[in-house]
Amino acid sequence: MTGAAGPDGGPLGRAFLARVLEPGDEVGGRWLRDFGVEEVVRRLRDGGRPLPGVSGVRWSGLAARARAADPERDLETAGAAGVRFVCPGDTEWPAQLDDLGDARPTGLWVRGRPSLRMWALRSVAVVGARACTAYGAHVAATLASELAERGWVVVSGGAYGIDGAAHRGALAAQGATVAVLACGVDRPYPRGHAALIGRIAEQGLVVGELPPGDHPTPSRFILRNRVIAALTRGTVVVEAACRSGSLATARAAQRLGRYTMGVPGPVTSALSAGVHELLRGEAVLVTDAAEVAELVGAIGELAPARRGPVLPRDLLEPAARSVLAALPGDRAASAEEAARGARTSRDEAIVRLYELRALGYVERHGDGWKLTRQAMISVRQGRRPC
Repeated sequence: MTGAAGPDGGPLGRAFLARVLEPGDEVGGRWLRDFGVEEVVRRLRDGGRPLPGVSGVRWSGLAARARAADPERDLETAGAAGVRFVCPGDTEWPAQLDDLGDARPTGLWVRGRPSLRMWALRSVAVVGARACTAYGAHVAATLASELAERGWVVVSGGAYGIDGAAHRGALAAQGATVAVLACGVDRPYPRGHAALIGRIAEQGLVVGELPPGDHPTPSRFILRNRVIAALTRGTVVVEAACRSGSLATARAAQRLGRYTMGVPGPVTSALSAGVHELLRGEAVLVTDAAEVAELVGAIGELAPARRGPVLPRDLLEPAARSVLAALPGDRAASAEEAARGARTSRDEAIVRLYELRALGYVERHGDGWKLTRQAMISVRQGRRPC
């Protein structure tokens, strides 16, 4: 356990608040900023005069939660499960979470051996649809694997679909991955991913705002996404419908000034419609880990230039290429016709035709010259898009 040991001002007080306040509660965040942890805890425990910014009904609900809170038990349960509680100001606390302002977590429950702060320094979020396509799962797994091989930490939400594929891709590459859950980290959700989340805890980190045993709700999933966005250098959305929750991660990343990226999909796929809408805005199109690293990495981490293959005819001198291009594909042509097409003299055309004959591009047919099969194949290849 790290942080101050006071009953209200250190981990115990913040563990109490993690049980009472909902994740992302900006009113509670203002209380902590204006009054401090000890005063907020005292007022909630006393249940007396409400703190500013809440109705009497809501204050009563918070006071009821405070009466049921048992932070000592939560910390004991966490310790027994190999979970530590990391608070703002601790050496392991990722400073970039402070960018959330009053919506900053009161603390994070962390399961796993590595340092969350160090891993978050070079991390990328890979998120997307739960009901993803085979294309989306393949892209997410490949992207995460390549990022892990480049030394990046892959962060996602541990859910079915794209999240699970991203975690598995990073694990398969023996890389680093972090799952940010919308429930207690001692009770993995979804249950079908219990084995996967267990593997992540052994090889990486499992993180959450909610205390041990707490369950997820739809609003907690959405609020969890702001933590994913804040922890990382950038967010890649692989597949997302127009109402996908993963778009909330992208929007949070944009608000925080992080890089937002999207992987394009078929224009006929509803599961790519949300990504395409992002790409019509401020998001950047990416197709592989090299392009992601170029955007979020250090100076000099450049993606390779994209171009088609170099064909043998590309290596010809310009004059020879002009003569070759002047020959028709369906018949033999005279040297004079080739010269006119190439805008050169007859003697120059004859010199180039003999060069092309030696290279196997043309053959002599009486007084004419005709393209060989090799030349025809080369022309057809050159017309293919890169």
